[in-house]
Amino acid sequence: MHITLDFSSRVPLYLQIKAYLSEEIYTGSLEANSRLPSTRKLAAELNVNRITIANAYSELESEGLIYGRSGSGTYVSPGKKRALDTGQSPEDYPLWQQRLARESDTATWWQSEAAAALESNPDVISFSSGMGAEELFPADDYRKALQSVLQQDRGDALGYGELAGYYPLRATISQILSEQGITANPGNILITSGSQQAMNLVSRLLLRPGDTILLEEPSYSSAIDLFRSLDTNLVGVPVDENGMQVEHVEELLQKTHPALIYTIPNFHNPTGACLSSARRRLLVDLADRYNVPILEDEFVCDLRYEGNPRPALKALDSRGNIIYMSTFSKILMPGLRIGYLVASGPVFEQLLLSKRVNDLSTSELIQRALREYIAVGRYETHLNRARRLFRHRRDTMIAAMLRQLPEGSSWQIPQGGLFIWLRLPEGVTTTGLIPAALKEKVAFTPGSLFAVSDQYESYIRLNFSCQPPELIEEGIRRLGRAVRSILKE
Repeated sequence: MHITLDFSSRVPLYLQIKAYLSEEIYTGSLEANSRLPSTRKLAAELNVNRITIANAYSELESEGLIYGRSGSGTYVSPGKKRALDTGQSPEDYPLWQQRLARESDTATWWQSEAAAALESNPDVISFSSGMGAEELFPADDYRKALQSVLQQDRGDALGYGELAGYYPLRATISQILSEQGITANPGNILITSGSQQAMNLVSRLLLRPGDTILLEEPSYSSAIDLFRSLDTNLVGVPVDENGMQVEHVEELLQKTHPALIYTIPNFHNPTGACLSSARRRLLVDLADRYNVPILEDEFVCDLRYEGNPRPALKALDSRGNIIYMSTFSKILMPGLRIGYLVASGPVFEQLLLSKRVNDLSTSELIQRALREYIAVGRYETHLNRARRLFRHRRDTMIAAMLRQLPEGSSWQIPQGGLFIWLRLPEGVTTTGLIPAALKEKVAFTPGSLFAVSDQYESYIRLNFSCQPPELIEEGIRRLGRAVRSILKE
């Protein structure tokens, strides 16, 4: 650690060290829970007395910036990162920046001190993740695929590639989709940088400020954020154990004249519900009759643990009214950032143009490596392993919830996916539960993040796939204690 000390300054050395470390912590250069050098080691590096370092650490600890672990060392406290202070007030910036400051929303849960404190603390058991288990990320197999592509394809793998995406990968996706009953030739498939880009391309093409979107309520939080950023009006359709209550849709179509219907029919995020076959057919028929496109989000449709698959909405589409999107990131690795769209008709050409002006193309190297990974059979092996592992973890969480959560808690058992949507007992809200969860060191995602209107304060989303069984057991035990502590108040 390089700290420049001024030995001739009137400022004591320990305060100089303290000031340097404080700034490193606040600006994020020293990350939460990173280990600091021992007092002996840092004293030797800086050529100062060990007591000097101990005094600096004592000052930092008194301000809550660091903490000690018995027999382990000294670490940076979580939740202390802040933006670099430039010394300027909002009025010192140009007028266009002042306008942005006035128009910006208040901090979301993801930016809050509570979330930072929970997520950055290694002692916290977190069920708030939106992805699968890290230990399943196929890093070694994907590295082999990358090496193979670089050896075989060399420079061809390092260019921009086709605008629509690497053709052999699109052909492979076409085969995967055909097994799900979706007819899609490679010419109707557009590779995107994750499903978030797919959603963004469709939204910016089809929506204008003031347009209305019908979507499940609750719904995927990042979709809600995107739609709101485009100044659209969101109209929620209630969800039950059989998915979106499509019987309410026709009346809403007549009243609101939406420009788009957005839906997650399989293992809905956050509720885990699956849209019934009858409702699927009704939704497709209504959208066709009222001339409203559907954006179908199939983010983890392959993670089914029981029950029979239901037809994708796209499989029921005969006129090009449905745009289908999916991703490999949720099932393989979030950092893969490979998703895709399936569309037919003039909309596909317009999406291609939008893709070009957005980022020219998705990484050719990553696409080729993904196709190599799938072609040698590793993808199906990974899927089978994930299904077995996640089903066991789901069952472990359900069993733990039955034992540990107080009466009045309720949930549905999802047939697949990653999440359980938990309704808290009467009188318990996420606003009150968050401080109790901080104390018990367990994390969840507040239900209000998924709300189109102002509700779901009594719900939380739990990811059962991201923790091993023993931590699921302990985490639900902590959650139960937190809930009961509120009920006793």
